[in-house]
Amino acid sequence: MTTTPTSPASPDSPARPLPAVRLRVPTDEDARAWHGVFDDPDVMEFLGGPAELSLYEEFTARQRMHDAQLGYCLWTLLDEEGAVIGFTGAQPWPQKEWGPVGEIEIGWRLARPAWGRGYAYAAALATLDRLREAGVPRVVAMIHARNARSVAVAERLGMVLSEEFRTPGGNPCRRYSLGLGPE
Repeated sequence: MTTTPTSPASPDSPARPLPAVRLRVPTDEDARAWHGVFDDPDVMEFLGGPAELSLYEEFTARQRMHDAQLGYCLWTLLDEEGAVIGFTGAQPWPQKEWGPVGEIEIGWRLARPAWGRGYAYAAALATLDRLREAGVPRVVAMIHARNARSVAVAERLGMVLSEEFRTPGGNPCRRYSLGLGPE
């Protein structure tokens, strides 16, 4: 899927064209690509640091299962040239012990060179469209409270802060939510 949305104008910035994004169901090769683009302390600052390849192998396999069963997942995000720059999509909240158990979480993670170029927002808009088509009534975003870039994406999407709390590991977290029904 390729999309080229236009950013809605906000009171403090003019509308600008967003980059074309392509989302695909993650492949086995994407596990290696994700491992490479996320092997960066800046990218993983709020996610516990860089992870081993085996984590991404399991993660991409789980996303393929979600797509087959639910019609959505955390899709591989490709730039205009077809390079893997991260992922964007949604999945059932993966934790069983805490958080929004039973909810659908929207999320995004991008390679450092892709930051600030509109990819996360453009891909999240495409994700919301696909989730509406799949009949998902509501999404949440769980964001580390100090992750200003992700907070900005969530707020730009129209998500509303619904809770602030600490994770079991003591990290400050924000829970954003957005209804996907008719406006």
